[in-house]
Amino acid sequence: MALLIILITCFVIPLATSQTCQTPDDFVAATSPGHVIIGGLFAIHEKMLSSEDYPRRPEIQKCVGFEISIFLQTLAMIHSIEMINNSTLLSGIKLGYEIYDTCTEVTVAMAAALRFLSKFNGSREIVQFNCDYSSYVPRVKAVIGAGYSEITIAVSRMLNLQLMPQVSYESTAEILSDKIRFPSFLRTVPSDFYQTKAMVNLIQKSGWNWIGIIATDDDYGRSALNTFAVQTTANNVCIAFKEVLPAFLSDNTIEVRINETLEKIIAEAQVNVIVVFLRQFHVFNLFSKAIERNINKIWIASDNWSTATKITTIPNVKKIGKVVGFTFRRGNTSSFHSFLQNLHISPSENNKALSDYATLLSACAYVKDSDLSQCISNHSQGNLASKANMDIERNFSLRNDFLWDYTEPGFVHSIQLAALALGYAIRDLCQARDCQNPNAFQPWELLDALKNVTFTDEGNSFHFDAHGDMNTGYDVVLWKEIDGHLTITKIAQYDLKNDVFIITDQETKNEFRNLKQIQSKCSKECSPGQMKKTTRSQHICCYECVNCPENHYSNQTDMDHCLLCNNETQWAPVRSTACFEKEVEYLNWNDSFAILLLALSLLGIVFVLAIGIIFTRNLNTPVVKSSGGLLVCYVILLCHFLNFASTGFFIGEPQDFTCKTRQTLFGVSFTLCISCILVKSLKILLAFSFDPKMQNFLKCLYKPIPIIFTCTGIQVVICTIWLIFAAPAVEENVSLPRVILLECEEGSILAFGSMLGYIAILAFICFIFAFKGRKLPANYNEAKFITFGMLIYFIAWITFVPIYATTFGKYLPAVEIIVILISNYGILCCTFFPKCYVILYKQETNTKSAFLKMIYSYSSHSASSLATSHVSLDSTSSNLAGTNPNAGGKPAAWQESKDLQAQAFAHTGRENATSTSKILPRKRISSI
Repeated sequence: MALLIILITCFVIPLATSQTCQTPDDFVAATSPGHVIIGGLFAIHEKMLSSEDYPRRPEIQKCVGFEISIFLQTLAMIHSIEMINNSTLLSGIKLGYEIYDTCTEVTVAMAAALRFLSKFNGSREIVQFNCDYSSYVPRVKAVIGAGYSEITIAVSRMLNLQLMPQVSYESTAEILSDKIRFPSFLRTVPSDFYQTKAMVNLIQKSGWNWIGIIATDDDYGRSALNTFAVQTTANNVCIAFKEVLPAFLSDNTIEVRINETLEKIIAEAQVNVIVVFLRQFHVFNLFSKAIERNINKIWIASDNWSTATKITTIPNVKKIGKVVGFTFRRGNTSSFHSFLQNLHISPSENNKALSDYATLLSACAYVKDSDLSQCISNHSQGNLASKANMDIERNFSLRNDFLWDYTEPGFVHSIQLAALALGYAIRDLCQARDCQNPNAFQPWELLDALKNVTFTDEGNSFHFDAHGDMNTGYDVVLWKEIDGHLTITKIAQYDLKNDVFIITDQETKNEFRNLKQIQSKCSKECSPGQMKKTTRSQHICCYECVNCPENHYSNQTDMDHCLLCNNETQWAPVRSTACFEKEVEYLNWNDSFAILLLALSLLGIVFVLAIGIIFTRNLNTPVVKSSGGLLVCYVILLCHFLNFASTGFFIGEPQDFTCKTRQTLFGVSFTLCISCILVKSLKILLAFSFDPKMQNFLKCLYKPIPIIFTCTGIQVVICTIWLIFAAPAVEENVSLPRVILLECEEGSILAFGSMLGYIAILAFICFIFAFKGRKLPANYNEAKFITFGMLIYFIAWITFVPIYATTFGKYLPAVEIIVILISNYGILCCTFFPKCYVILYKQETNTKSAFLKMIYSYSSHSASSLATSHVSLDSTSSNLAGTNPNAGGKPAAWQESKDLQAQAFAHTGRENATSTSKILPRKRISSI
């Protein structure tokens, strides 16, 4: 096995100023003997003194810049170990400590780590290189620290060599939760993953989405920045700028970078919230210069500096704006307060940090407490002459309250938890071992016990999770001015598990409300009824506000998209904040247009009843008899009544019954009406036709009752099939933007068209027959009026088809009602109104004698015309045959016409009914 001896020395270089260390003990801050030694790493000084930009020799320089807050953390570790030694936790076992000042430098911390790893009780301080360190006994058993993640990561990689437990009280870099790369690292604080999550939660709840972030250029700063960027993206928060400052004060560019950062803050005027992941000395310099430039913002502080009294005591620091910070959950620090009150210098005590503090305090003996921190910082930049011990102790004892003012309770509690965890783990190991012997256990065994330890403190249970983290949570603090002094006040707690802020009092709630009043947005907030339209591709937080389109709404501010209403039952106007239920529409009884149509239908019914009364009272008059008799008239009038009544089924809320009834009632009744009129047309044509061939054809065709039943029956069959296989039904038409149209869906357009088409065919046949009888006597010319009625019907329904096909809405049924009324009124008026006019106003023509005289006159004229037409036909035939009309061989047709003509003329002079019946048969007269 090879043996590598590493001598831990300081390279002494003869310099005029003697800035290098003389012995390794120059960096030992405090020591105390014990059976089990615990190492400690604290950055008591803020930097190493150097006159060069970068190291040129492998030498450790003198540390300068005494940090009171870190000095207090060193005292907290000493106090915690003394508390364990004075308790019954470790009976007979005393814990010792060996605390080193890292000077905020990775190099110094690694030198201290080498000393921790050096072999215990060796003649020389050496680190032995072995293949197996299972039985290796180093100088210390565990290490508490360091504070900064950059230093902790470097030290942890060295301590991993022997799996020496390293418990940090402040290092929060998320990478340290990786147990593959850092198997021996544990911490009593949460990871930055939770801190960034809490920050983003606060930012989101406060309504901010346009922020800046400043971080250090080290593992801690870069890790926090990356994690924070991921969290903000997931929560629709945008980072306007990211500024990175050098991690160490020894970097000469830090002043330049701070000035550039402030210029960026001023340039981004809309950014009013800035998240700061910096160390205390960075924030001190940043705020000092920000005050000079009158920069007023909301600063969200990380746990590194959120409770730093050094920063709260900067002159005029309240001008920078509001500071909201996250700090580690604080515990009971009353015992530490008592420890500080009783703190004094003992000549036998090996506490170099305490002696340095006393020396610096002595140099600032006459400085006020408010300026004491700055005085100590200024004097710690160079060498100080030692004061008399009496003078030192006198001044030191007078400023114990000053130390308490600079105490950060969250860090003190975390250090206490680290010491307690080690104490309980050592207790578990030493139950079956003699731990007064330094070889009783090795660091890796303590690590195993530490990972599984569970202990209680002040009634709370603590343990390390699988990542080696102790997720204690955060306190949220606010810097408030009280009585002219800036005070750090706890306003809430952050629960890591549930990702919520716990606020206990109304005053705290008011503080949160005040924060929300400050705007930090790239764009003006979009009000409800609007949505965001991104204008810059790289930032979703920069947008324009556009109104929600129709049927969309937004009910919150700054919504990314408008929400779609339920198109079937809801609607929304432009820029709507809610959806409205669609109104159900149909042709209502209260609608003025529907009332007008109903009035016309009722008027038609009144006409029907009036005509029925008139015809009933004039049953025996020729006009009534010539209309087909009482039965036919009543059937036609009943059909008109049903047609008018059917319009009522088109109005009102559609029901399945009304949808089925209205079309079938109209179709069957109108068909019956047309069938009766068709029979009348045939009857008239038969009565006044003098063409024998036409007479024979009409005699065979004219079967009134079978015709009516057959024509109507076919329509009944069509409607029955329609109702069985595709019956009309109520349908909700949701295609309209603001209303639900309740309408009757016809079920089958083919069936609907067949019903109307069949009526049209019957009407056309009726029209043809009536047209042929249009030249009947004027006073009784029903065929001419039937023709007009059918023409009105055709015009109405031909117009109906395109209008019905293109009309949409609740007035669609009104289109069919209008067509029904027009066709019904047209046929009713043309069929009955002329007869009523004769009955009422021309009673002298409504007598039997007047009727017979008119028939005789018409018959004579018709017979004469027929005879003349035959003579013309004979002459034309003779000329074509080349023979004399009186010669033989005359055609039979001519002879028949001649006989009919002779018959007509032979009876021309007769004026009685008998002679008239010979020219026009009695059956035909009675049918008229």
